[in-house]
Amino acid sequence: MKKIIVAFALCFLLVSCGSSFQSFYNKHKADIGTTSFQVPNFMKAVLSNISPGVKHAIGNISDFKYIKFQNVSALKRQSLISEMNAITNTGFTDVFRKNDLANTRIISVGEIGVVVTDVIIFNSTETETTAYYLQGNFDPEKIKSFADEDTFNAFSTDLMQSYQTNINPSFNPEN
Repeated sequence: MKKIIVAFALCFLLVSCGSSFQSFYNKHKADIGTTSFQVPNFMKAVLSNISPGVKHAIGNISDFKYIKFQNVSALKRQSLISEMNAITNTGFTDVFRKNDLANTRIISVGEIGVVVTDVIIFNSTETETTAYYLQGNFDPEKIKSFADEDTFNAFSTDLMQSYQTNINPSFNPEN
C-alpha cells in the first residue's frame, strides 16, 4: 500500500512540476524566433515605473514573465496551445477562452478566495503567439477586459514600451 501511495505522490509531483508557466517559459525561452523576459526581484522597481494605464489595468505585480513566438509552423503553434491548455488546467480558472483556427485566446486566473493572485494571458494567431504570466493582486473585472482584442493589444504595446524604456538606459551622456 505504501508503494502505491509513494508512486501516486511521485506521479502527481512530476505532473504538477511539468505543467507550470515557469517550466513552459524555461522550455521555450531559447527557441529560435522567440522574444522573452522575466522581471527578477532586484528589478521590481521597473514595474513600479510602468505607465499609469498599465498600472491601472493590472494593479500590484510581484512577478512578471513574457514570451513571444514569431513565425511558428502550424504544428509548433498547436503544440504551444496544447502546452498552455495543460498549464491552465492545473489550478487555474478560465475567465475567457476562444478557440478557432485563426485565433486562440486564453485568460486564466489563479485565486485565493475572491482575490486574483495569478494571471495567464495567452494569445495565438497564425502569425504570432504571446503569453504573459502575472502574479500579484488584481482586479478581476480589469483582467476580464483583456478578452477584448483591442484592449489586449493596447495593453501589450503599452507594457512592452514601458518595460523596454525602463531596461534600456541611454549611455549617451547628453540624454
